[in-house]
Amino acid sequence: MTTIAIVEGDGIGHEVIPVARSVLEALHPAYEFLPVDVGYGMWERTGCPCADKEIDALKTADAILFGAVTTPPMKDYQSVVLRIRKALDLYANLRPVQGDGFDIMIVRENTEGLYSGIEESGPDRATTLRVVTRKGTERIVRSAIRLAQQRSGRLTIGHKANVLKSDVLFRDICTSEARSAGITFNDKYIDALALDLLQHPAAYDVVVTTNIFGDILSDVASYLVGGLGLAPSANIGDRYALFEPVHGSAPDIAGRNIANPIAAIRSAVMLLDYLGDKDGACRVEIAIGTVISQGIRTRDLGGLAGTREFGDAVIRVIRKNR
Repeated sequence: MTTIAIVEGDGIGHEVIPVARSVLEALHPAYEFLPVDVGYGMWERTGCPCADKEIDALKTADAILFGAVTTPPMKDYQSVVLRIRKALDLYANLRPVQGDGFDIMIVRENTEGLYSGIEESGPDRATTLRVVTRKGTERIVRSAIRLAQQRSGRLTIGHKANVLKSDVLFRDICTSEARSAGITFNDKYIDALALDLLQHPAAYDVVVTTNIFGDILSDVASYLVGGLGLAPSANIGDRYALFEPVHGSAPDIAGRNIANPIAAIRSAVMLLDYLGDKDGACRVEIAIGTVISQGIRTRDLGGLAGTREFGDAVIRVIRKNR
């Protein structure tokens, strides 16, 4: 039996993840769903946002559907997302950006870089250690190369080697691996890349970069498809996989049934594809497009549909097109 861990998290996660779960249930009623509670709300109740037992529960699942979590600005609060990524070694963050005439996959190193978690904080100075290792770089660029070989065969390496010595190492390893694989590649400074990707998205296929640069670049690229409310992501390791919308927990709109669930639903699409159900993934994407073409849209897209109502419309299309 296929088991999907369901982590609603905080804020609008409690609204968009149940919609995405319902989509999965419509396609696969035999799936077993395992609720796992982590996040700021968990910390308020127990004093711990993510304990060992929650990590162990996530490890029992075939895939994880994850909502957004709130990370308060307190120095003694451990980031749930970083802990899970490290505990499950989810080293590849995949963020697709697809639109009219372009299909980009941003591949972000997910376990080190400026999100290494090695930090010090005092009254007059705070320091975060940016870590780039040969092992971490080799495995992320090899993942990007495999994706490029499955697609159009073009790889772009994003870095800031003109300023950061750690990015010299990242760039040199990436270019060496790309040459060895015989793949077409180029490299760009990350600031110039961000601008050019917005101006000429069709020129890009697979983009690989470091942790924080990938975080920022993929958020910037979401402009091409209508914003963060439509952007999904996957966090992939050798043993585990977690799928989550790119957007945050948005506490300012939580509980109002106005959040856009498309990013969460598309994260479920990536989950289906990971589990080998490419037909189901395609059906859900078609259903999303059909519902939007019918004029059923959430407020951020200029419509009046609520979170649940949009999800119900997607499910109706899925069931109609069996």
